[in-house]
Amino acid sequence: MSINQARRLSVAPMMDWTDRHCRAFHRALSSRALLYTEMVTAPAVVHGDRDRLLGFDAVEHPVALQLGGSDPAQLAEAARIGAAYGYDEINLNVGCPSDRVQSGKFGACLMREPELVADCMAAIIEAVDIPATVKCRIGVDDQDPETSLFATVDASAAAGVDTFIIHARKAWLKGLSPKENRDVPPLDYGLVRRLKRERPHLSISINGGIGSLDEAEAHLDDADGVQLDGVMLGRAAYHEPALLGQADRRIFGEAVEDVDAYAAIERYRPYLVARLAEGVALPAMARHMLGLMHGLPGARAFRRILTVESIGPNAGIEVVDRAVEAVREAESRRSEAA
Repeated sequence: MSINQARRLSVAPMMDWTDRHCRAFHRALSSRALLYTEMVTAPAVVHGDRDRLLGFDAVEHPVALQLGGSDPAQLAEAARIGAAYGYDEINLNVGCPSDRVQSGKFGACLMREPELVADCMAAIIEAVDIPATVKCRIGVDDQDPETSLFATVDASAAAGVDTFIIHARKAWLKGLSPKENRDVPPLDYGLVRRLKRERPHLSISINGGIGSLDEAEAHLDDADGVQLDGVMLGRAAYHEPALLGQADRRIFGEAVEDVDAYAAIERYRPYLVARLAEGVALPAMARHMLGLMHGLPGARAFRRILTVESIGPNAGIEVVDRAVEAVREAESRRSEAA
């Protein structure tokens, strides 16, 4: 399956969440969805510990590297390094509103400088043979989204970019925290659909506030004559990852059985065992699984066991087995009571 097909459903880059262990876990639930790294700054890639920052398991493909930065030459070098590591796409962050990115003149700040974004993307495109894409907001602060979004997209499209992921709300760089910026600014899905209607030759994916596969399917519906190319899920995919287990069938139309929570852990198990043998601490991997049993009897015990028992110095795969067994026992008790 091509990366353009994979982007029909993707999991958003999320700082401190979508690390390599999280991505391997999500891949156990969906073999099709496009996965993204956390944002990595271009200076860190160029000057830092590349294996730590960029290393990933082959099971994660298709996987995109999201870069942060505003220096075209430095971004081009970071993109070359990322492509050499085997990533399937290079994505530029034009949406993160944190204080850190504001001080570094990248992320959402770049919505104010569409020509600089275009220069950055031109440099990345020149540097690599894999897709180079943009993830942006619809505007920042007092910008008119109908102007800022189209200006950013059109400038980058003129530089050769054909794929955009749009977080359908503004970022308020003054007055709102990064957390508040994920919820407080109102969503404008209609503007994203208008962008696709007026720029039908571009691949447009929508992101922001999408909480279920039902909502994802609704966004992919062309009832209004607009056919979006993809949906990006963020916190919903992280906090209730089991929904990804239905994605291959529902979103990609595959004739496959859904991957339930138990099957996902069995699929993830070889990765867990291999990393544990390499000395990776269990909590680094178990923390991404805490929402897997959401809504099932025993979910609380599952979370407690993974959280409390995984921190022991010799904690291994048996902790995961105990957590799963707690859910099975709770389900069995409920069945007997019924």
